[in-house]
Amino acid sequence: MTLDASPTRSDASPTRGDAGLPTAPLYLDTAAAAPVRREALEAAWPYLTGSFGNPSSHHEVGRASAEALLAARRSVARVLGMRSTDIVFTSGGTEANNLGIIGMALGAVPEDPTATSGGDGVVGAPRRHLVISPLDHEAVLASADFLRRRHGFTVTEVAVDSSGTVTPAALSRALRNDTAVVSLGYANNEIGTIADVPALAAVAHSAGARFHTDAVQAAGWLPLSGLGADALSLAGHKVGAPKGIGAAAIRSRIPLEPLIHGGGQESGRRSGTENVALAVAFATALELAEAERLEAADRVSAIRDDFIAEVLASISGVFLTGSPDSRTPNHASFCFSRTSGEAMLLELERLGVIASSGSACAAGSDEPSHVLTALGVDAEVAKTSVRFTFPSSITAAQGRAAAGAVIEAASRLALAYT
Repeated sequence: MTLDASPTRSDASPTRGDAGLPTAPLYLDTAAAAPVRREALEAAWPYLTGSFGNPSSHHEVGRASAEALLAARRSVARVLGMRSTDIVFTSGGTEANNLGIIGMALGAVPEDPTATSGGDGVVGAPRRHLVISPLDHEAVLASADFLRRRHGFTVTEVAVDSSGTVTPAALSRALRNDTAVVSLGYANNEIGTIADVPALAAVAHSAGARFHTDAVQAAGWLPLSGLGADALSLAGHKVGAPKGIGAAAIRSRIPLEPLIHGGGQESGRRSGTENVALAVAFATALELAEAERLEAADRVSAIRDDFIAEVLASISGVFLTGSPDSRTPNHASFCFSRTSGEAMLLELERLGVIASSGSACAAGSDEPSHVLTALGVDAEVAKTSVRFTFPSSITAAQGRAAAGAVIEAASRLALAYT
């Protein structure tokens, strides 16, 4: 199946039929994976062919790879407003979340159990407390659970409001004298709600805790520099790089316990021969996404707003999930309380629209979304959720066609259920 979602097509012709429906498959699931950019593939190709050397090798072929890896590291650091020594290339967002949370938490625990934690920002008694959000990605929740089960940490889930927002006051109430790490997502993958990361990071720091944010869904849509975080996570396949590459950006001055041990690559923070080609592809895609961000966010958010308004005005029993105001520019998510989410997705695909029921990492599960149930949505209603995440290339005509398909799908399913 060829999907109409190329991020390099700014002149895409409307995919709209006579009935206002798409005439070619319209991919609206970029929160799961964005189309790979040609520029990223072209940048990576030399390091899959002629310049194939190991970047740790001290000869001409290895040096060419090492120079490319350093250039990619510097490129990512520029986008984040960080130092190149802060950038650790990983296999993706899940590994980056694990390294940022587990690595910083264990780095804050002294090897001598009778000693007290010290160093940058962490003082006093040994710190074995974490604060997370109940809305966080599974990689964050599982990392916290691992620290609880295997290292004796306690975990507090901060309170969230009905839109999925964590306020500085709520975070302040969740902090303790022994809090080591706070991890709160920048942009929620299921409902699109944006967190005020600078304010939340400041609260965490005031209690001597380190702050990590999962910024996987924010890249390309929200500012990534000046956040005040000690660590943040990125995934290449959300910004137009191939799958299998990401970055954990962790301030190099912060003690970090590696998760992968070996030859000491990535400044001893993540051993294993680096994937130079994918690092180059990721850096290329991220820089392009950042260069286009302001224009894309402004244009796509207007299309998204029209899409949301049309769906809410035309379908009975539907409601928007997440914040109506503070959400990523390309994100719209609904519960269709009078039908099944799976049925809606199947009907939409028949009508030419590819969407999802939420996180791709939880696809196939019969359980309702942990994000929606944490917001107080009834478990059965949560199973009716559908998420639409637009590519940066979407046109107004495509947005209207997508809304038409959603309305038509809801109409057909309403007849089927009566």
